Amino acid sequence: MQLIYLDMCCFNRPYDDQNQSRIRLETEAKLIIQKKVKQRECGLLWSSTLDFECQKNPFAEHRLAITRWRYLAERIIFATPEVVATAHRFASFGLSNYDALHVASAIEGKADFFITTDDRIHKKISGNREIQVAFPNNALAALENWYED
Repeated sequence: MQLIYLDMCCFNRPYDDQNQSRIRLETEAKLIIQKKVKQRECGLLWSSTLDFECQKNPFAEHRLAITRWRYLAERIIFATPEVVATAHRFASFGLSNYDALHVASAIEGKADFFITTDDRIHKKISGNREIQVAFPNNALAALENWYED
């Protein structure tokens, strides 16, 4: 089973203004991916960084909806010294501390995909050999083998 890690901007995508086609498509892809998690077609990784960042969300209903995914996770990754050291390395590439901790958590959990809707994160870690970064639509394509060789 493939393991995925969704960062907080990905979890929040359905709450963004859906008037832009990109946002609507990413939302739909993210929801399909979450359906696959529920159906055990892929495994979800969660982290203490997601816990912390989610608690800062000012909308209680969003916090609750996102936090529920924690209980479907295959594994919860904590900010161990190893994760923090990896995060420091990614922060040196220009990622924020939170973003670096998300990436480090995905690496520690051996995620097949780090899924984000953030162009900046995607650009900074694309091509990194430790983790495969993908937008929700590209991750869905890979999970469903749309483009088999």
